[in-house]
Amino acid sequence: MHYYFALCVLGFALIFALIPMQNIASQIILAALRKKVFGKAAFDRLKRKVAGDFKSPPPATSCLNKAYHNLIKSKKIKPSKELEAVLVRRGIRSLSGIAPVTVLTKPFPCPGKCVYCPDEATMPKSYLSNEPAATRALYLKFSPFNQVERRLMALYDNGHPVDKVELIVKGGTWSSYPVSYQKWFIKRCFDAANAFGAENKKSKNLTQAQKINQRAKCRIIGLTLETRPDCVTPEEARRMRELGATRVELGVQTLDHDVLETVRRGHYTDWIAYATHLLKDAGFKVDYHMMPGLPGSTPKKDVQVFKQLFEDSRYRPDMIKIYPCVLLPNSELYEWWKRGKYRPWLEKTLINTLIKIKSLIPRYVRVSRLVRDFPTSPMSVRAPRSNLRQIIWRAMKKQGKTCQCLRCREVGHNPDVDILKIKPKLFIEKYKASGGQEYFISFEDAKRKIVFAFLRLRIPSTTNQEIIHALPEIQGCALLRELHVYGQLMSLGKTSRQAPQHQGLGKKLLKQAEKIAKQNGFKKMAVISGVGVREYYKNHGYRLKKTYMVKSL
Repeated sequence: MHYYFALCVLGFALIFALIPMQNIASQIILAALRKKVFGKAAFDRLKRKVAGDFKSPPPATSCLNKAYHNLIKSKKIKPSKELEAVLVRRGIRSLSGIAPVTVLTKPFPCPGKCVYCPDEATMPKSYLSNEPAATRALYLKFSPFNQVERRLMALYDNGHPVDKVELIVKGGTWSSYPVSYQKWFIKRCFDAANAFGAENKKSKNLTQAQKINQRAKCRIIGLTLETRPDCVTPEEARRMRELGATRVELGVQTLDHDVLETVRRGHYTDWIAYATHLLKDAGFKVDYHMMPGLPGSTPKKDVQVFKQLFEDSRYRPDMIKIYPCVLLPNSELYEWWKRGKYRPWLEKTLINTLIKIKSLIPRYVRVSRLVRDFPTSPMSVRAPRSNLRQIIWRAMKKQGKTCQCLRCREVGHNPDVDILKIKPKLFIEKYKASGGQEYFISFEDAKRKIVFAFLRLRIPSTTNQEIIHALPEIQGCALLRELHVYGQLMSLGKTSRQAPQHQGLGKKLLKQAEKIAKQNGFKKMAVISGVGVREYYKNHGYRLKKTYMVKSL
């Protein structure tokens, strides 16, 4: 009885504590609009002053956003683009034009025997329970619906638009999971997106959930799955398309045959080339995971591996994630280290190697990650610092070197650029890759330092009949593999002179790609469209044919 009474008292105390904070947040919003305080620094000063008048600490960004939306809902204020820009926490989350949402699958046995992978009983192979996304997944018992819902709410509460979502599915080797689980997992992810900020429309199956998402308030415009190169087959590519996947992350790690054998990766470079060829001819974007510093490798070897990665046309991925080898508990490599069989690189060696690697990256490639987000732990040995990208960027600047990768050049990551003073120009770059011809078409500034938008067009190889047999709907089609407009994510239907999105750049790139396809003798174009972007392509004359948007040229 006393315990129940104590809980009631605590509950009332929490409620009354929250009410004043919401009032304070509302007063800050009203004061900012009244005084037209829209600069970040000035808004922070105003926030501290108003909260100080109430003898309270400043409210969190999520609290301010809730107060802002409540005031709009009660019609006490009108929406303000200027204020919304200030009320964004960690704006980098949506600077690339999409809102990324990462989810983890539950643990399943992995076909790999890699010595560097940690094997924690409660987690999928290679993931640790104290990694941010993994911690959230474990707490939510790996529920796909709850993971998506929780992440969307966190982004929304911190001022990010969530109507264009890139869903990233992690959890080891996706292709080894039961097909029934795959379909259920992705369906529940779509259900969560469909339910967010709208009436919960229940779906009977994955196909219905995808159809609802095409016009939902929160649309999944891209879906990423990760797998091993030796698990990629034409049939697997077809299954991935049925799920709505548009990008595949491949655990490549290295192109050195001896190193692959040493770490017991279980496949060799022929599988990597084959998987890349299949996926590109199916229209997928291909993202390689690379791991410098593996046992048996050296800085010189790793630099040579990256040279081969882009000089050898069998590879040439669209994106790469560089995950330097880290010693972690519950891995066989950790035991090797304790026995003196392996020595991790010093940080200085790693930084110098990564500077050389970054200098090799072509203009059409995006380096989306430069370090795995392992929390600092006394259990790990010489784990790279989480801000390794910034450290390398500063070091390269001192040496007069630059990285040409897409992420370093995209407009959202160059805040000092005055968009209003730049008239983007069209550039077309051709290169051979995986038996086909690639066109990287982009809008950039005249000096080609800043990228506003780009498109990947593929003229597929004529020899890869396996993929046509699995996906006959793309036979005779040029392939539009990616269309991306950079800059701060803008909500659907909204425009801003200060943002590249919704300014017509995507439409111009699309027309250019169709023109090039016709010049190459193609009468049809197939787009590996994300489910949530189908309406966009429909408005440009494309029609859904099984899992692709296809247009007669």
